[in-house]
Amino acid sequence: MGLLDFLLLLLIAGICGSIGQAIAGFSRGGCIVAIVVGFIGALLGSWLSVQLGLPELLNIQIGGKTFPIIWSIIGSVIFVVIVSLLTPRN
Repeated sequence: MGLLDFLLLLLIAGICGSIGQAIAGFSRGGCIVAIVVGFIGALLGSWLSVQLGLPELLNIQIGGKTFPIIWSIIGSVIFVVIVSLLTPRN
């Protein structure tokens, strides 16, 4: 995986994380947090799809790695909702 592939992967993870935060209605942090939420969402969403026996939807191949777009967004929403329930309101 080259530098351009890695940057593209970060961009896609950031977009998926931002969409997940927007759907959940809870946002803490900026671009870096959105990227982290996107990657955690991809892990959580992929694990959930395997456990439920659901197909992978809208996968993107970047540098030989597969990134599940739809499951990343769904996992991001679930992760952000859990984080919002565990953090105190200001």
